[in-house]
Amino acid sequence: MNNEKNNNFHKLLLDSLKNPFVFVDINHKIQYMNKIAKTYYKMGESLLGASIFDCHNKNSNKTILEIVEKMKNGLDEELITDNKKYKIYMRAVRDEDNQLIGYYERYEPPTKI
Repeated sequence: MNNEKNNNFHKLLLDSLKNPFVFVDINHKIQYMNKIAKTYYKMGESLLGASIFDCHNKNSNKTILEIVEKMKNGLDEELITDNKKYKIYMRAVRDEDNQLIGYYERYEPPTKI
């Protein structure tokens, strides 16, 4: 697959997700939003290139910074929300040298008892 087709394939794959997907780089800038994220979040596509801290409250920003520090030290994923509607995890993205290049939130339905 050539590079252009490969990039389009990845976009189609991420756009097929039923939950919002937002990739944030190590400088906390929003670099990618899938199709549903662009409609799910109030400011939509205008968030691309913005700081993730502009979209969250003070407590959430503190949590993000704490988790990113853990990710820099090897953490791959941490649960950040667990309620009746869903679980949300913050997940690390690493390059070929295992260096942290960013992160995203991963949604999961609640566990049924």
